[in-house]
Amino acid sequence: AELRFLPLCSPDFNPIEQMFAKLKHWLRKAKELDREKLWGKACDILESIKPDECANNLRHSGYIAT
Repeated sequence: AELRFLPLCSPDFNPIEQMFAKLKHWLRKAKELDREKLWGKACDILESIKPDECANNLRHSGYIAT
């Protein structure tokens, strides 16, 4: 095994990338083909994300969430 440090710009350290990955997963799972329904589903998904989950993503990425 070899230890390699990730660059600071790595998606692993970016909480936005983590949320986008979840959003894309949920949108694919919804299988909406109509553009308006897809936007509506995206809004529903984003509204369902709790502040605690956002804070956890920030903390996981090394940021201090207050």
